Amino acid sequence: MLEELAIILIFAKFFALLARKIKAPEVAGEIVAGLLIGPSLLNLIQTNDFLTDMAEIGVILLMFSAGLETDIGQLKRSGAKATLIATAGVVVPLICGTILYMAFYGFGGWGSENFIRALFIGTILTATSVSITVQALRDMGKLSTEVGMTIMNAAVIDDVLGIIVLTAVISLKDPKANLGIVVLKMVLFFVFAIGVGYIIYQIMKWVDARYPHTRRIPIIGLVLAFGMSYVADRFFGVADITGAYCAGIILSSLDDSAYIERKMDINSYMIFGPIFFVSIGLQTNLKQIDPSVIVFSLAFVAVGMIAKVIGCGLMSRILKYSKDESLKIGVGMMTRGEVALIVSQRGLKAGMMDSQFFTSVILLIIISSIVTPIILKSLYMKTDAKEKAQAAS
Repeated sequence: MLEELAIILIFAKFFALLARKIKAPEVAGEIVAGLLIGPSLLNLIQTNDFLTDMAEIGVILLMFSAGLETDIGQLKRSGAKATLIATAGVVVPLICGTILYMAFYGFGGWGSENFIRALFIGTILTATSVSITVQALRDMGKLSTEVGMTIMNAAVIDDVLGIIVLTAVISLKDPKANLGIVVLKMVLFFVFAIGVGYIIYQIMKWVDARYPHTRRIPIIGLVLAFGMSYVADRFFGVADITGAYCAGIILSSLDDSAYIERKMDINSYMIFGPIFFVSIGLQTNLKQIDPSVIVFSLAFVAVGMIAKVIGCGLMSRILKYSKDESLKIGVGMMTRGEVALIVSQRGLKAGMMDSQFFTSVILLIIISSIVTPIILKSLYMKTDAKEKAQAAS
């Protein structure tokens, strides 16, 4: 057990640093580390119950941190435009991903296992990771522009909608599941989260004012994350990561929310996060991948990126953004990251996806993270050149 942890952490950190050097996401490096030390190549580590449980803690901490980073005020200010763009950015990839899977592996009829698997593949494509885009916009000095803020706000709302879709689709895995009951449970959970969350927030606000920057604050936050995860899964049939995300949102408006997030990040960065991402590589055996999966993966990457541009870009155009602005918004929403991996891992755990399809998700994350900043910079360079030419004339 200790030997496994040592091997995982040293390989994870080495490849994460290597990924950072070549301007790729660190999580991609950690996944590659899992592929290297897993059954695909060296076969030094095999998945087991201990690593699975550690990875589960890792994903809960990741989603709790994501909730803590959510700016409620910004969400309120973003208004209808960002919400509509985010909705289109969820619906179009969901439909396109579902059709893509059925084109390769068949339909099977409404409500069939194959259809639900197809729907889940579409769900993976709904996620947006805007961190790479934000960095590119910041480097160009474009983050504070209307387009930059629209991309950032829409991405936050996109994640919320994506988690809701994930919860609904996973609930359909149960053959006895009724869509109406599934929706009702989700609504009841969110009513519960809002009601209990308000009470907890007021209590935590008082505690935070009386004992600011003390270790008890993040400890209580961690208890809330695990507690909400348990309640969501046990009593409402909602994905536990949804509970963790809601716990983060509840505490996101505290004065010490950044302090809590930093403390969570220590645990996540040091041990639980790397174990989660490495475990994804460990669950993928490249030696057993069907050649058709490679073809599917390439189509999956293409559809995943184009569907975001179409969905978000067209909605932006409908909302009276210019053609250039709409294209920038669509391209800015293309990147995928941790949320796509979390969704994939949940599908594997629920039996809605085979481990070999992790290859598709990994490729999407790496390619979209590299391509998006390049295209975005090119679009802004063209716009700047046009503006300079017009000013000169």
